[in-house]
Amino acid sequence: MDRPPAWGVRGSNNGAGAANALRKRRAQPYVEPMIKTLLVAARDRDRLGEIGAVAARYGLGALLARLGLSNGDEGEGSAAGTLPERTRRAIEELGPTFVKLGQILATRRDLLSDEWIEELERLHSQAPTLPFEMLREAVEAALGQPPEQAFASFDPAPLAAASMAQVHRATLKDGRAVVLKIRRPGIGRRMEADLRLIAHLAEMAERTSAEARRFAPGALVRQLAQAVLEELDFTHEGRNADRLAADFAKDARVVVPAIHWGFSSPGLLVMDYVAGVAPRNGEALRAAGIDPQAIADLGADLVLDMVLLNGRFHGDPHPGNLLCLTGNRLALLDLGLIGHVSPRRREEFLRFIHAIRAGDPAALADTLAVWSGGAGTSHERILAASERLVARHSGGRLVLSALVRDFFPLLREQGMMLPPDLLLIFKAMITMDGVLVAIQPDFDLTASIERARLRILMERLSPDRWSAKLDALALELARIGDDAPRLIRVLVNRLETEPAADRAGAPSADAIVHAGKWVAGAIVMAGLLIAGALFLG
Repeated sequence: MDRPPAWGVRGSNNGAGAANALRKRRAQPYVEPMIKTLLVAARDRDRLGEIGAVAARYGLGALLARLGLSNGDEGEGSAAGTLPERTRRAIEELGPTFVKLGQILATRRDLLSDEWIEELERLHSQAPTLPFEMLREAVEAALGQPPEQAFASFDPAPLAAASMAQVHRATLKDGRAVVLKIRRPGIGRRMEADLRLIAHLAEMAERTSAEARRFAPGALVRQLAQAVLEELDFTHEGRNADRLAADFAKDARVVVPAIHWGFSSPGLLVMDYVAGVAPRNGEALRAAGIDPQAIADLGADLVLDMVLLNGRFHGDPHPGNLLCLTGNRLALLDLGLIGHVSPRRREEFLRFIHAIRAGDPAALADTLAVWSGGAGTSHERILAASERLVARHSGGRLVLSALVRDFFPLLREQGMMLPPDLLLIFKAMITMDGVLVAIQPDFDLTASIERARLRILMERLSPDRWSAKLDALALELARIGDDAPRLIRVLVNRLETEPAADRAGAPSADAIVHAGKWVAGAIVMAGLLIAGALFLG
């Protein structure tokens, strides 16, 4: 029995077979080093061959060699363009898992140069549309009936398509316009196979390449796996939409499409249809009767509130995920990627901004030292970098894009890396800043930061915030008060049973006295705080 061709390239006696054989020969130098060191499941070998063929076509041998994944002797292929450009095009061809990996890498300004970041930020996941009949079975299974029966009207012509999903318009029976986001058939299996291969390759790169280890491939793969699993389950995006809608329920200027949960499932998301103008330039907004300055102010307030007040933000607010509406409103779309900011991180970010605006390099250095997590950079070097940053950007107008252009090269020079959550915050703010400057070129972020500072101050002084804190503190002190009788009995028994001569001057005696005073004080404080909490409530 003849052995089947390796890497999923099937033999043929015609021209197509010759072309396949050529692709096989070009891909083999990329794939063989991987196969020799990896136990790749048979079901994934065809996909590995496809990856090798794409790498060969775009001449990525030198890059793979630097990462310990190739011997580097494969030439530069036939594709034109710089290495970052060729890499971006190869990633797009490899599909949504690799696009998601590239988008994660696009946040790593602390590791990658501007040339690489700019290319990776251009990644998109567009794909040809599919006839609806290829999606019908999955849609009917999700709805329990044909869409023509579930909705008053349904348009089988796709409104938009990407590599993971396709979008169709429909009308509910109450007259509301909605869209259906439908997961492409088979996409889950392909992405799971890609994750297995990427995990193998990351392990190999981390073992063989010092340069690859700078990127912490294992942690990167874990982040990728979480992002992919969340994006495959559309209910995750739906819950994100509900949370953001609740965050801005009192601000009519912010629109989040409502999710229709009665029709939605992991592979199908039904939400309100929103019509508007993408914020790509000011002229288009003015033509639609929308004020670019008002939208710029709203956009800045929005991203600062999400990051600094709500602790939950749109992770990728580019023009394709935003719509400007009449009445100078802004709609947030495609909420699969949402970042979360802990209260501690919010405080650190506030100190970062304040230190730059106040021209305080020592305070800035303290924050950067916390962020770098003791990466081995001396405090003197961090302080010197902080002084350079403050000298360039303190006082006057704050231009976020210019600040970032200086900030991340300084980090790379000092060998400092930032935590992933901070990188996503910076990416979201930079992306939104680019949108705002595109529609209002003279936009100044300084006024927005001052407004945000006042909102943060008011939020911290609000009775609701302090009432909740006092309630929690009172409950904790009440627990201590409940334990107080037992603790006092233990102390009294200890004092009664231990001879006075043994107690005199002993450390344990002092400790007992202090503990008794502390318990008594806690009881008094608990009473006062409970009374205060009840009064505020």
